[in-house]
Amino acid sequence: MRRLGVRLAQVLRAGDLVLLTGELGAGKTTLTRGLGEGLGVRGAVTSPTFVIARVHPSLGDGPPLVHVDAYRLGGGLEEMEDLDLDVSLPQSVVVVEWGEGRVEELTEDRLHVVISRATGQAGQEADDVRTVTLVGVGERWAREDLAALAG
Repeated sequence: MRRLGVRLAQVLRAGDLVLLTGELGAGKTTLTRGLGEGLGVRGAVTSPTFVIARVHPSLGDGPPLVHVDAYRLGGGLEEMEDLDLDVSLPQSVVVVEWGEGRVEELTEDRLHVVISRATGQAGQEADDVRTVTLVGVGERWAREDLAALAG
């Protein structure tokens, strides 16, 4: 998941909204850690579950990473207005864990990352197997070859 995040960071730019969907333990924060590494941002990327959002400034000339965990938020965009994501989005890469159904109104262009974790069968360990689906929405993502990130 971290390596995928590093690869994905190479196509991200300021103004991108990335929504991460997956069950607890699916790898959303690990993927975001890879995004932070690939974007070259300051600070350890950890789950912002209790603080809701963290901003990681760029160590170079790239965009900052705004990492949001909407797990504890029950409402839609209205409940997230205090985070000023609409202000941060144009100059940042904004990643929202558990964001589906909550922040889509921020922009018509967004990347949905759906992470599914396989469940083990009798006598078989499958916890480390993930299936990741990348779905680009809007004109911005129509030009990106998301399938190339699979390698």
